[in-house]
Amino acid sequence: MAAKALNKNNSAVKRIMQEAKELANDPSTDYSAAPLEDDIFEWHCTLRGPAGTDFEGGLYHFRILLPAEYPFRPPSLMMLTPNGRFELNTKICISFTNYHEELWQPAWGVRTAILGLQGFFPLKGQQAVGVGSIEYPPAERKRLAALSREWVCPHCKESNLALLPDPPAASDGSFSATALPLTVALGATASETASPVTSAETPSGEPGPAHTPLSPTPEVTAEPDLAAMHSIDTLMPSGNAAAAGTGPVHRRTAPFIARAAVETPGVAAAPDARRRAHKPPLLLVDGAICVLFVIAFAIICRRMV
Repeated sequence: MAAKALNKNNSAVKRIMQEAKELANDPSTDYSAAPLEDDIFEWHCTLRGPAGTDFEGGLYHFRILLPAEYPFRPPSLMMLTPNGRFELNTKICISFTNYHEELWQPAWGVRTAILGLQGFFPLKGQQAVGVGSIEYPPAERKRLAALSREWVCPHCKESNLALLPDPPAASDGSFSATALPLTVALGATASETASPVTSAETPSGEPGPAHTPLSPTPEVTAEPDLAAMHSIDTLMPSGNAAAAGTGPVHRRTAPFIARAAVETPGVAAAPDARRRAHKPPLLLVDGAICVLFVIAFAIICRRMV
């Protein structure tokens, strides 16, 4: 069938082509999906059965029908592979399909519908009731899961296993070989951090004598007279206190606050101030001397007369 002419300015066409490109560039081992060549509003998807359920190991092929108003209206889903959970060629009623348009959000897309359908496979009982839902015995579901791998889509002309091959199983040896370098690196880092003793190799390759890194010798500074010191807090890292010229540094537990002792000239002159406090005021002494001079002058003048 000839492909329909597409209006690339249509918002639905733009969105569908964008999602098709994203799914092609970011493939998953749990599903594969792509639009049909002759109608991009119809997608075919092959989905892997959820692990730990009756559908484990099964591959299920279904159709995704997108409306012309997509993404503002939800898609419809129709199962094609016999599975024992959903009816065939029937639109399935789940929360993100055309049966519940009020729950659909334009931010969702084809990937959302695929992952949502995978999550609905294991539901049982009342949660599994809905249009297009069936409930087969577990043994029958497991039998259908085994047969589903070779099921061929009439339109795609390929089996489910060809459309979604099994991912390569990672053996225990390959996993250990991959994880070993990281484990060794982490172990080496921990040992180097915990032990301060290191050994050097000689040019011949033999280990040399072990040596212990020397810790820096703390600088000893003379303690100033505490009576003439005034402690202040400086908002700077402790390593910068000495460089800033604030004097000897007394460290405390706070990581970025150091207590520095800074000499205060006003405090250093306190003893002199106390001595001056015991002396009589200079003005009173001068006044008394002047009075004595006046009295002596008066007496001399009186005798002369």
